[in-house]
Amino acid sequence: MLRPWLPADAPALVEACQDPALRRWASLPLSDEADGLRWVESQRQGWTSGDRFSFAVLEAQHLGTHRQLLGHVALKAVARGKPSAEVGYWTAAHARGRGVAPRALQALADWAFHTFGAHGLRRLELLHQLDNQASCRVAEKTRFSFDRVLPAAPPAFPLDGHLHVLCWDGARARGVLPRASGRPADPGRPAHDDAGAVGMA
Repeated sequence: MLRPWLPADAPALVEACQDPALRRWASLPLSDEADGLRWVESQRQGWTSGDRFSFAVLEAQHLGTHRQLLGHVALKAVARGKPSAEVGYWTAAHARGRGVAPRALQALADWAFHTFGAHGLRRLELLHQLDNQASCRVAEKTRFSFDRVLPAAPPAFPLDGHLHVLCWDGARARGVLPRASGRPADPGRPAHDDAGAVGMA
C-alpha cells in the first residue's frame, strides 16, 4: 500500500536509513527522530507545492496497531503541461527480494498517469547509477525501457548512469501491468492514516 508520509513514520524511517546500502544509493543520512521528522516535513512540502509527491510503501496487512514500513516511492519534477516527470524509490533492507519495489513503482506509475495524464504527463523517467544493478532489474520488471547512458556528473553522480522511460499513449502506459487497485489520492491533499491510499497489485 502507498500513502503520503506521516510524522508517525519517522521512527521506522530512521531505522530503515541505518542500512549501509540505502545510505549509499539513496543519500539519506538520517540519524535520529528529529532528522526523520524534518525529512517527512520536506515530503509534505512537496505535496503542498505540487511538484513532488512522495509515498511511504507499507505492508498491506496491519501488524498489531501499525503497518510495517517497506520503502518509499516518489514522483518528482511534476508541472502542469510538462510531458515528463521523474520517479524514484528505495526499499528497506528487510523488504528486499520480495518484489516490493516493482509493485510499488507500478502502482506509482499508474497513479501518476491517472492523476496527471489530463494535464499533459506522457513520460516517466527512472535514473540510476550504472553499478546499481538492482535498480536496473526493477526498471525491467516494471517495463521501463532502457533509453540511454547518462554521463557522470560529480559529485552528486560520480559514475555514468542509466535512463529508463515509461510512456503513456493517453489510454494506458505502453507495456505497463494492469491498473493497481485502490482509489488514487488527491494530489493536492496529503492523506491521513490510510485515507486516499493507493493499492499495490
